[in-house]
This record gives sequence, structure tokens and C-alpha cells, in this order.
Amino acid sequence: MTRSTDDMRLPITAAVLAGGRSLRMGVDKTLLALDGRSLVALVCDAVGTVCESTIVVTNRPEALDDAGLPEGVEIVRDEVAYQGPLGGLATALASASTEWVLAVAADMPHLEPELIRALWAARGQGDVVVPVTDKGLEPLLALYRVPACLGPARDVLATGRRRLVALFSQVKVVEIPVEQLRAADPDLRSLFNVNTPSDLVEARETVPEHTAKQRRLEIVEVATRRPRTLPSESPVTIHLNDVEVATVQATPRDLEELAVGFLLSEGFLSDRSAFTGVDTDFKRGMVWVSSAEKVPVDLAERTRYMTSGCGKGVTFASVGHARGLAPVESELTVSAKEIYLLVRELGDAAVMYRDSGGMHAAGLGRDGELLVAREDVGRHNAIDKVLGRAWLDHIPTAGAVLVATGRISYEMAVKAAKARVAIAASRSAVTDLAADLADGLGITLVGYVRGGKLTVYTHPERVLTTEEGS
Repeated sequence: MTRSTDDMRLPITAAVLAGGRSLRMGVDKTLLALDGRSLVALVCDAVGTVCESTIVVTNRPEALDDAGLPEGVEIVRDEVAYQGPLGGLATALASASTEWVLAVAADMPHLEPELIRALWAARGQGDVVVPVTDKGLEPLLALYRVPACLGPARDVLATGRRRLVALFSQVKVVEIPVEQLRAADPDLRSLFNVNTPSDLVEARETVPEHTAKQRRLEIVEVATRRPRTLPSESPVTIHLNDVEVATVQATPRDLEELAVGFLLSEGFLSDRSAFTGVDTDFKRGMVWVSSAEKVPVDLAERTRYMTSGCGKGVTFASVGHARGLAPVESELTVSAKEIYLLVRELGDAAVMYRDSGGMHAAGLGRDGELLVAREDVGRHNAIDKVLGRAWLDHIPTAGAVLVATGRISYEMAVKAAKARVAIAASRSAVTDLAADLADGLGITLVGYVRGGKLTVYTHPERVLTTEEGS
């Protein structure tokens, strides 16, 4: 006798975690259309062919009225609103009619049903079955056993944490390398998320992901010795103690340093002994910094200022705030030659710039030696990465020279002041506001360090001529 489709479904409650408004997309991305259907509806279609029942967990059930969900899909409101993916999972576990729950993000439009079957077959004696890539775990496409996970999930939420992986230390986890899932999904398209407008464009292409990019981004160069790659940028969301602080546009590498440096520069971190760790989800562009230092209670009300220039920089420091910082007091002096050599050494270290162009570099030097160098599509991000790396490695910034390739604007002078850096130099220009602030903050700003020359804008007594430094 032939079995019906319903008989072939697995005893799993599929929990589609719909979340809400995305800072990156500006709208509720799960309602965006792909091939005439909302993303959340497409995910429900996929899981509905495999799972016994499907629920959509959301903070805003009314937003799904016109989502076009398949018949039989139940909408469940989060038990406690805005508790992140872990809060959504806890609600799903409490609402499930089966022993197992499949947690899946509502922005995975290419989910392959057979991959769900592969996870089910691999569950063994585990409580959680999760794919793992070279970028880490994929907890938003994973199986969770209700009896083992519901209590611990609620316990973790009670501590203020909202990440799914915070649950994993308390249950038995079966990790499945994604290579083992290629039989079910050869191109691993199931793991593709729509996080940005460019992702949505890519999802709407009918060709596979890797060939779609090649088709749309064909680069033709004439009379060149070698082809260039494209500078890379993507949104990166920074959290402190599971509280979202900001989303910046950045080159997606050295993200731990970027997040730590940004939080340092904005005054959210100051006590190195209170720092407890940093976790990164490179695929989704998420970084979580943990510290015993408290997140300001007025964070949501604080004014954010867009920075000038490339990328999408953001700062909480107004000009008025910057003028209130304590001046940098330092007896440091360096020779003009040393500054010039540090900037030249930074140029030698800028590998991504030579490969793609359109990048900025920053570095930290002491006694003529470049200690740290980092690159990013955003000049302020490059400095944050340098300062973050120095902080993580216990490298003192006081008494060091900060060097950069990009224009020094006011917020970069503020970063130097907060790091207690007395001398900042760049091969590019210095803005008038940056010079005005640096003069009051006791910082020496040096610009146009190139061609064997440099221009000192503020506190020139720290820069020695060749004769003075000899």
C-alpha cells in the first residue's frame, strides 16, 4: 500500500522564528516577497512537507495577517516579547505538541526539506542536533528535544542572555558537519539567510548563489596587469551583554576587534578586568561582547551621530561631549622620520588595499615599530579594530603613535583621546573640526605624511625635526 504524504511526515513541530523589524533592512524582512510569496510563507511551505505541524513564533502576530501563510499554520505570540531567538525557542518548546521541535529562521527561503530529514536521522541520543560550518554553529536550523531543553532555555533567559547557543552547555548537543548534509542539499542553499537588501537580490536570482554573484558582478579591466577583487562590506551588529548597541558597515573580518574597539571608543568598555569574552557569528554579522560592566540603561534614548566619509559609521559622541573629555597629558616625542616610516610601514602592511583598492588601514606603533595593523572599508572601523586588538592583547595605547591612511575627522580624534593616544598621523588630510578638538584635547595631529614630508596641525612640540631627533 502506498503511504500518503502525511504519513511520511516526521513527529516534529516546526517553529518558524519570525522575530520582527530588522535594523539592517528597515522593515520586517520576513514579510518581504520572493517569487510572489513572503519569506516566512516560503519557509512554512518547506517545513510543512516534512514536519507534523508548523507554528510561527512572533512578537507581532498582527503583522502576519497578510503574510500568505499556508493553511493549518498556527501563529504563537512570544511568552515574553523581544527576548531574541532563545525567547522564541522557549515559546515554541512550551507550545509544541511533539517531543522534538525544529527551530528555523523565517528568512531562509531556500530551505531543503530533505536536509531536515538528515538532521532527524542523525539525532541519536542527543537533545540538540545542529549543523556546524567553518563559521560556527547554525542554531537557527536545528532540532531541539522538548523535555531536555525547555527548562534550561527558561533558566538561561532568566539570567538575561538571549542567544540560542547559551543553552548548549546544559544539554547534549550533536554537531553535524555541513559536509555530511550535502547529500540532502548539494549546494547547502538551506543555510542562506536574507539579512541585507543585497541578500534579497541574490535570493531572487534563479541561478545558484555562487554563479549568481559571478554573473551580476562581472568585472572587466582594460590594460591591467592583474584583476582586482572588490572591497568587501556588510552590516555588523554589535551587542554588549546581549543588548544590541549598534549596526555598522564593515569589512567582515577581525570582527571581535571591531566590536571591542567600537565599545571602547564609545565609552561602553573601560575595565579590562571586567571583560569576560567575545563571540562572533560571521555568517550573520553578529558580535556579542560580554563584560561585568553594565550596559547604560538609557542606551535606546541616546542620540546616534552618523560619521562622515566611507561606510556607515555611527558614534554616540557629540562634539559637545568630545570637548568635555580630559586632555591627554604626555611627554612623548617622536621624530618626523619615525612618523614617516610608521606610515610607510602601514602602507606595506595594507594587503587588502593592494588586492582590491578602496580600503583603509590603521596601525599602532611604538619606538619606530608597527605593533598592530588592520584594514577595513571604513576608516573609523580600521581604527576600532586596532584599538580593540590592543585592548584584547593588553598592549598599552598611551605612549604609542596611531597611524592611518584615511582622513582624520572629529570622531577619529575622539577615539585617540579616549585611548589616551598623544600622537595621531595620517597620509591624508585633517579636518578643521578634528584639529580644533585635538588642540583642546592635547593631541598632536599630523597629516599628509607622504613624499618625505608631513604637516603638523596641533601640539607640534611632540614632533622633532631631524636635527632635534638626532
